Amino acid sequence: MRQFDHANAMDQAEALAMSIGHALDLVIKARGWAVLAVSGGKSPLPMFERLRYHPVRWEAVTVTLVDERAVPPDHADSNGALVRNHLLREGAGVAGWAPLIRDAAEAADPQSAVQRLNAAFCQPDVVVLGMGEDGHTASLFPEAPELQAALAEPQPGYVVTHPGTAPHARVTLNLAALLAAERTFLAITGEKKNAVLDRALAAPTPALPVSVVLARYRRGVDIFRTENT
Repeated sequence: MRQFDHANAMDQAEALAMSIGHALDLVIKARGWAVLAVSGGKSPLPMFERLRYHPVRWEAVTVTLVDERAVPPDHADSNGALVRNHLLREGAGVAGWAPLIRDAAEAADPQSAVQRLNAAFCQPDVVVLGMGEDGHTASLFPEAPELQAALAEPQPGYVVTHPGTAPHARVTLNLAALLAAERTFLAITGEKKNAVLDRALAAPTPALPVSVVLARYRRGVDIFRTENT
């Protein structure tokens, strides 16, 4: 595991975009194509706006999500909308796009989306994670009733979770899929999240789901930290 400290969120975003781009380059050179799974929310936006200019062979990349809220693709809370608006532009505009929720019908019945995704599951090569102040990562929330199953399922894939502390049901990669990635990056911003991360690094516990990923990922997660937003 490697940790990189940055003076501010802009420096963090630049360094993270360069590292993700390099990881994609390596996978493409080895196999000819790559799958990039990114997290949503507002925090990754500065990284997206830098990564889209990185000289990756974007035509050989498929972009997807680590997790998605069960909302239609044009909903204000859609992670996919953020990716389309902030990453899949300029150079990255030629990348493939694999949404987790395709339409309003899947938003109303996210289990149908999971069935579709798992029937033809494509393992992400490069995964970019964030973390909440409760220690959740992807949509593996500590109080979600599906957490234990998502952590224990040996087959990589997607599951539906129902976090009690956040709106909307979620579609998310399970732990096995996160652990199967070739490269994993974790971005942490702000004093509160850094304090949670220190607890997660101290000992793995399902009470902080990110700690389980950090403890079990065999290649070591690259962590990009900044105290300042």
